[in-house]
Amino acid sequence: MNTPVNHVHLIGSLTKDPAVITTPSGKKMARFALTTREYRKGLEGKVETENQWHKIVAWGKWAIVLEEFAHKGARIAIEGKLRSRFFRGKDGKSHYSTEIEVKDLILLNHGELAKSA
Repeated sequence: MNTPVNHVHLIGSLTKDPAVITTPSGKKMARFALTTREYRKGLEGKVETENQWHKIVAWGKWAIVLEEFAHKGARIAIEGKLRSRFFRGKDGKSHYSTEIEVKDLILLNHGELAKSA
């Protein structure tokens, strides 16, 4: 495959309510963390779990949907792409962050299917 692909699918739970802001241009943005869980057999044959936390950002209609319907503990499925950014913090130090930018979203608790724009 010669074509680069940047595509992420996750199903997980919100660790807290999404933080939604409105940018100066009037566009809504939501930031939240999604936790996913993996199960595997350990060395002694017992089932072990491993949690992963993912930083997520959603814009426009997805931010509005999340603000209204998604709360801590909600199960959601997202489709999106990885975005990395570099910024200077208030402390003047350089920081690097990787997030998943939402393209499509399904609120599993509500059984609502949301289609991409």
